[in-house]
Amino acid sequence: MKFSVGCDIGYEIIEPATLIFNIEAIAGGRQRILGETLTITPNLAADEKTATETGNRYLRLTAQPGQLRLRYTADIELDALHNPPGMVEEVPVARLPLDTLPYLNPSRYCPSDQLARFANREFGGIAPGFGRVTEICNWINAEVDYLSGTSDTTTTAADTFALRAGVCRDFAHLGITFCRALGIPARFVSCYAWQLQPQDFHAVFEAYLGDRWYLFDATRMAALDGMVRIGCGRDAADTAFATIYGAVNPLPIEVWSNADGDTAEEWTTDAVSVARS
Repeated sequence: MKFSVGCDIGYEIIEPATLIFNIEAIAGGRQRILGETLTITPNLAADEKTATETGNRYLRLTAQPGQLRLRYTADIELDALHNPPGMVEEVPVARLPLDTLPYLNPSRYCPSDQLARFANREFGGIAPGFGRVTEICNWINAEVDYLSGTSDTTTTAADTFALRAGVCRDFAHLGITFCRALGIPARFVSCYAWQLQPQDFHAVFEAYLGDRWYLFDATRMAALDGMVRIGCGRDAADTAFATIYGAVNPLPIEVWSNADGDTAEEWTTDAVSVARS
C-alpha cells in the first residue's frame, strides 16, 4: 500500500545554533521510498548520515539568527508482513541474533531492571510469544491514561508506571521496558502514522520475535499497517526528530500521512502481526 507522508517544521534562531534532525523515512526492508523531497529555507549546507545498524537518517545544520524552515515529503510503499500471531514465538536469549542483544538492556527511559519484578508477576505466566506482547499492550492501554502534558523529556517508564498517564512515547517506553524485563528484545520506533488524530510524529515499539521485528502500539491510536518508520533505537533519546544545540524558539509544526487515494479501509491495531523489517 502507498502513502504520502511529510512534515513542515520551523524555528526562530536566536543565536547561532546547530540542529540535528531525524525526519526522513527509513529506506529498506519492507518499506520502499518511491520519491522524496527535502527543502531547507534558507538554503543551508547540510551534513547527512545514515546509520548502518538502524537505517536512521540524520541531517545536521548550522543556522544563523533568523527563521529556519524544513519541509520533507515522501511517497512510500509499505509491504507489511502478516504472520499468524499464534505462530510467532519468542526466541530464547541463547539463540537471539547478537545484534538484538543491546535491546535487552535497561536504557535511559526504559529501566527494565526497576520494573522486572512487576513484569514477571503480571506477564510471566502468559505463554511466551506474540500473544504475550499483545497482553502487555492490553495492560498498558487499560491501565495508563493517554493525557497530553503529563510527561516531559525527563519522564521514564518507571515514572509512567507510577503516574499511570502519558503520551505515545511513554506508552512505547513502558512496553519496551516490560518486554526487556521478560527477556524479549524491544526497541523504540518513531513514525508517520496513518489515521492518527490529530496528526503528529508518533511513537510505537518493535519486539523481536521469531526471526524479525514486529510492530506494536499500546496507544491503539493508529493502524499498524500504515506506520512509516522514521527512526529506531534503544529509546526516544536515539530517535528525537530534532536535537538542538543553541538558543532557538520552535514555530508551529505540521505533520501528515495520507493513504493512496485516502480510500483504504481502516485496520484494527492488534488484529494481526505486522513486521516491516
